[in-house]
Amino acid sequence: MKEKLKKKKLAIVHYWWINNRGGEKVLLQLLKMFPTADVFLHTGRDEIIKKSLPVNYTGNIRYTFIKKLPLSQKYYQKYLPLMPVALEELDLSEYDIVISSESGPAKGIITNPDTIHICYCHSPMRYIWDMYHLYKKDSSFLTRLFFTIISHKLRIWDRLSADRVDYFISNSSFISARIKKFYRRESTIIHPPVDVMKFHPNNARSDFYLYAGQLTKYKRPEDAILAFNKANLPLKVVGGGEDEKRLKKIANNNIQFLGKVSDNDLQTLFQTCKALIFPGKEDFGIVPVEAMAGGAPVIALKEGGILDTVIPGETGILYESAGYENLLKSVLLFEEGGVRLNAQEIHNHSHKFSIDVFNEKINKFMENATRGELN
Repeated sequence: MKEKLKKKKLAIVHYWWINNRGGEKVLLQLLKMFPTADVFLHTGRDEIIKKSLPVNYTGNIRYTFIKKLPLSQKYYQKYLPLMPVALEELDLSEYDIVISSESGPAKGIITNPDTIHICYCHSPMRYIWDMYHLYKKDSSFLTRLFFTIISHKLRIWDRLSADRVDYFISNSSFISARIKKFYRRESTIIHPPVDVMKFHPNNARSDFYLYAGQLTKYKRPEDAILAFNKANLPLKVVGGGEDEKRLKKIANNNIQFLGKVSDNDLQTLFQTCKALIFPGKEDFGIVPVEAMAGGAPVIALKEGGILDTVIPGETGILYESAGYENLLKSVLLFEEGGVRLNAQEIHNHSHKFSIDVFNEKINKFMENATRGELN
């Protein structure tokens, strides 16, 4: 990091810190890079935050008034209508640079005219934009009624708050297109950091396929279950969620549910599975990159962030449209010929999404921003 950048007072505004998922992995890497930065959250679980913070972190963790509301750590999404007000109440006048980490409400802060506001956008809020009807459909009657009223106002605020951002960073080409669609703004693509170097690929793969992720409808785990019911090939399923019981009932004996596993066990699964099955559409998708770091090819739906990470025919197979029939065809195609690259070469490809690459691109972006050299 350049000396000029080190002297800048920095704040990072993140939506909430309840679990360590993709957004939090980006946040944690930013804190390793900028250990004096203060962090602002709507709410968070103190035990997870304390355990996760980098050892070199010396900044402060601060909260909006949402944290003080009843059961905010559990029902934080119920307080969504109050979050725009909570963000605008934050006094960020002492900071030279503010990075908003956006997936829930984070970018709607008010900064000084000479403060640089950079938004690292994991995704425009799905539940008020392109996935609005899906979230609404799966909600209770009262939630649907309330959400119908409030989401209209949230969309207006969300669009207007995009104009408060000086520079957008998107985590994939898919998100860059969504930012342009919903906010009418250009963005620079910087993929999230993935710790690819902790994986040790081997060419002696086992005979089982792997699904790893939440067992929730929008990730389409049912496509994997139905496809492997037909293929009668071994599939191991990692993860839990509201759809787990139903999926277990429809799965044949060739499908094994492992539940939630440790990071070490998941690493071993990535390093030994025949291929990763990825039937959902993700904003970026850290899991496929981790699987490739472990030497595993990826069989995935040809939508979303996967288009940035998997090379068809080389590091995986991509099928055109959602549905278990298309996934099944791709699995059978893989059984016949696989992919061109071996485990080590697939691992080498994953280096494009490493922590070092992320650090280099973020530092360069911020240096250019402080010099006013970005369009």
